[in-house]
Amino acid sequence: MKTARWGGALGMLLWCLAVGAEAKPPSSEATAEDKSQHKPGPVRVIVSKININEASKTDLMQLNGVSAGVAQKIIAYREAHGRFKRTQDLAKVDGVSKDVFEKNRGRITVK
Repeated sequence: MKTARWGGALGMLLWCLAVGAEAKPPSSEATAEDKSQHKPGPVRVIVSKININEASKTDLMQLNGVSAGVAQKIIAYREAHGRFKRTQDLAKVDGVSKDVFEKNRGRITVK
């Protein structure tokens, strides 16, 4: 009777090991494939409008296409010629193309 119990227990153990061996962990290819299917969307940063008459160099650099040098030119133009009257006047600054103005049309303001 004891032999039958041990035989049953041993059979159950072997069966569990066999079933466990069949269930393979996901390969690195499957993991990479799963990750590629669940990419997060683009991150959107909400930025309030930037007043180009009062913006600092750091604030101006938040605009698309405005580097540190261009931001400094905007500030220098503002100091030399006075406040901007219209947002379109930004294109008068040397180094600021109309393309930069168009990219930031909804993000700049004058007050």
